[in-house]
Amino acid sequence: MEMKRYDSYKDSGVEWIGEIPEHWDMKRFKYYFDLITEKKNKNLKKIGLENIESQTGKYIFSDSDFEGEGICFCKDDVLFGKLRPYLAKVWLAEFEGQAVGDFYVFRCKSNISPPFAKYRLLSASFIDISNNSTYGAKMPRVNWDYLSDLPIAFPATLSEQTAIATFLDHKTAEIDRLIADKKRLIELYKEEKTAIINQAVTKGINPDLKMKDSGIEWLKGIPEHWEVKRLKYVATINDETLSENTFGDFEIDYIEISDVKSGIGIIESKKLLFQDAPSRARRVVRFGDVIVSTVRTYLKSIAKIDVFKENLIASTGFAVIRPKIINSHFIGFLFYSEMLIHEIVSLSKGVSYPAINASQIGDIFIPIPESSKEQLLIATHLESECSRINAKVEKTKKLIALLTEYRTTLISEAVTGKIKVT
Repeated sequence: MEMKRYDSYKDSGVEWIGEIPEHWDMKRFKYYFDLITEKKNKNLKKIGLENIESQTGKYIFSDSDFEGEGICFCKDDVLFGKLRPYLAKVWLAEFEGQAVGDFYVFRCKSNISPPFAKYRLLSASFIDISNNSTYGAKMPRVNWDYLSDLPIAFPATLSEQTAIATFLDHKTAEIDRLIADKKRLIELYKEEKTAIINQAVTKGINPDLKMKDSGIEWLKGIPEHWEVKRLKYVATINDETLSENTFGDFEIDYIEISDVKSGIGIIESKKLLFQDAPSRARRVVRFGDVIVSTVRTYLKSIAKIDVFKENLIASTGFAVIRPKIINSHFIGFLFYSEMLIHEIVSLSKGVSYPAINASQIGDIFIPIPESSKEQLLIATHLESECSRINAKVEKTKKLIALLTEYRTTLISEAVTGKIKVT
């Protein structure tokens, strides 16, 4: 969408600001805002950085109980996350409360519109200049002395500030609705993928097959010519372990439980020398294996190994399933089925740290198509279907990224006068 520009501009004399509309004012930050530092022992709602959504300025409800006193803020104050400012956690207060932790609380002067101020502090240029001033390597924070002297441009009148803020409220709401729709679409794609996998690995891909009772509660009916066997009879579990006597300079490709995500598989692995690896780096993993987390099983950290990697080693928090007399691709998809995952989770013991041992996994009954040919046919079908759905998901993610980028650009151009809002 092409937007109008103002009739005339002037050089701000500040590199990060550039040109501004002729009639706009430019002053130091402290002349537009008061820094609020007062703490009172009041029974007010406390909010932390986790309550503010990055980039959008939206409040996220949380029942977290924050400790300590916070800076008291009023409705229409602007809260700015000073820790890791690149996260762009900026919120226009909708109620009275206490800002706990790493917030600056800014109160607008009488000539500044709070809604406009929120968008101005959310703009990419302001976030970037704030981030460039941070101190501290691990927990970078922006300094008030730096911010207070920072030059910043604002429209000269409250009416123009309000018009820009109203325009941005309307446009960002439209964009946010589109993004929400796209995110819901991704969830529908994931549900479709789950349903296709569940159906294929327990019922086959021919809808006309005759069914029989499997005798297994979680499995229900299966095709008449299929079998049901315990996993340990068709696959081995934890076949290989890396020896304690392994040379210290032996390089491994290590997988921790946090490196595996539900529905995605392995998101990363770490190159380590054996001498630097944790003591739990012991499970040897090979192409065609399936790794299943045996601790915190509700996280569904499961992955089929369908890419060849040398010296792949998993944490002892995984069970390594190695197909013996069953197609490796079929069993990989079987472990991606929600029904089998639910069975593993239900057998886990413990409340805060539920776990299951390898022998319990080995005793689980699984459905097995009669021939290796049928197993391969099902796996090939699922590869095709999952690739089709994954392509749709990736395309939708790209659209979300474009919409998010457009939202950021629109805010920046409107609050810096690059476009004229009428």
